[in-house]
Amino acid sequence: MAPPPAAPFPAAATAHPQAQASALRRLLAALGPHRRLVRLAAACSVLNKLFDLAPPVLIGLAVDVVVRQDTAWLSSFGVSSVAGQLGVLALLSFLIWSAESLFEYLYGVLWRNLAQTVQHELRLKAYDHLQQLEMAYFETSSSGRLMAVLNDDINQLERFLDHGANEILQLLTTVLAVGGAMAVLSPTVAGLSFLPIPVILWGSLRFQKRLAPRYAAVRQQAGDLASQLSTNLGGMLTIKSYTAEGWELERLRRQSQAYRQANRRAIGLSAAFVPLIRYAILFAFIAILVIGGLQAERGAIATGTYAFLVFITQRLLWPLTTLGRTLDDYQRAMASTNRVLDLLDTPVTIPAGERPLPVEQVRGEIRFEAVQFGYGGREPLLQAFDLAIPAGSTLGIVGATGSGKSTIVKLLLRLYAIQAGEIRLDGIPIRTLRLDDLRQAIGLVSQEVFLFHGTVAENIAYGSFEASPAAIEAAARRAEADAFIRALPQGYATVVGERGQRLSGGQRQRIALARAILKDPPVLVLDEATAAVDNETEAAIQRSLEQLTAERTTLVIAHRLSTVRHADRIVVMDQGRIVESGRHDQLIRAGGVYANLWRVQAGLRRDEQLDEMLRA
Repeated sequence: MAPPPAAPFPAAATAHPQAQASALRRLLAALGPHRRLVRLAAACSVLNKLFDLAPPVLIGLAVDVVVRQDTAWLSSFGVSSVAGQLGVLALLSFLIWSAESLFEYLYGVLWRNLAQTVQHELRLKAYDHLQQLEMAYFETSSSGRLMAVLNDDINQLERFLDHGANEILQLLTTVLAVGGAMAVLSPTVAGLSFLPIPVILWGSLRFQKRLAPRYAAVRQQAGDLASQLSTNLGGMLTIKSYTAEGWELERLRRQSQAYRQANRRAIGLSAAFVPLIRYAILFAFIAILVIGGLQAERGAIATGTYAFLVFITQRLLWPLTTLGRTLDDYQRAMASTNRVLDLLDTPVTIPAGERPLPVEQVRGEIRFEAVQFGYGGREPLLQAFDLAIPAGSTLGIVGATGSGKSTIVKLLLRLYAIQAGEIRLDGIPIRTLRLDDLRQAIGLVSQEVFLFHGTVAENIAYGSFEASPAAIEAAARRAEADAFIRALPQGYATVVGERGQRLSGGQRQRIALARAILKDPPVLVLDEATAAVDNETEAAIQRSLEQLTAERTTLVIAHRLSTVRHADRIVVMDQGRIVESGRHDQLIRAGGVYANLWRVQAGLRRDEQLDEMLRA
């Protein structure tokens, strides 16, 4: 059985030139708030390169002093002796080297701080946008790929800003400064020096065009690999229990091999760039060496000028060999930029309303009015769905798997957008409410409990971060969790591990219930909240819930009918419709779907069912 292919990353990075240009524009826009820092860093890069280009000038002047002595160029400044002129050159060398070192330090600090700042801001911006997306996005996007975007791709941008921007600026400074000086001193030699530049630029553009799709493929494979690793680490219990270690290792080997092959294709092309560029530089250097030497021999240019031109030619042409590495970094950065921007460009399909709703003013009346909803690519699950829940009442929702029970909760929390109809809280359409206010008014205890890596107390206080230790312990007691928590090695300070893996399913569920109790919301939703606890613990929790639900609107979703037996009203759902509604005893007397479910779960024969109903 072959491993299934990885799903493509949504809106995957593209190598199209317009996409590259767009990514660059967006990256520059991200630097907009830091214009002053960019200008300072750029100025230091340029000044550092100008001082770095000064030694060949000093060498030319030193040769001029030795050859022409008291008629050298420096003598025109009133220093006629050779010793004096060399002393001036020594002082200039000290000052130039000091200035070069100073500006190298400054541009290093400025560019790196800028890179760290942009990395920090872009990661927060991407994560904040990610939190605003609807749950459907996370159902189609691998968490591993999203992690690759938030970590690897943004880190790739940081590495480019660390070095790439400075290298580009210094390369441009070199070409302009050296080219200008050579054109003034010897147009012929300058022309020879610039001969390979069009070849180098042409080759660079060709390499860039061919590298772009290869690095896009590298980033795609990196996301696939991260996704596979994330999935396997989360499913380690399943892997071990089904002895699938060898199969998973083989699947990971294929993913890693695909990533390695994608990198090899990119490396094979990028590594060929510098050797090819060297030949273009070699021919230009030989021409300058010969033709410039003949000009100096004829006296057309001074010996010192010839020495300067030979040295400065190296400074002009040799940095062009780094153009390949710079373009290499650029392509990697743009591939990463596209993936980050693809995430930022993902539209938020559930826009937040603007109407505030202070939680203390919420009564808890809920109404679903002609609601229509279907998950992406499927038939509508709810059609013209109506449901009214009076404030302060307890509603039980039961039905087969896939009947739409949990969907009601997700729509109430606005985790998904409805296609038609209206959902109201206290008569107010929830689409007009601020999302923070809406969700703050609802406490959810789900069957799929998620605990964060931290202490028991921190997990209970999640969402109620300012809660006191006394309030945390009181909530735990009401959730029947205090006893087992105190039996843990460090009590409330015990670290639960990633996803709460050090606790049992029932213990995790009771901590989640304590979390909701501490939040003290006007609307409480229990989605199979006692599914993972034993009967004794469930009975204890039910006693706590009787007190808790008496003060607020409560929706109880359950497969275990004993959980909803005492609800003010019970609705039975089937394929997105309410097929029965009433209190427990009414539904038993009706002898319909609910009564059959009760009989099956209670293990009763039909003649025993009536007696049980009468005793209830």
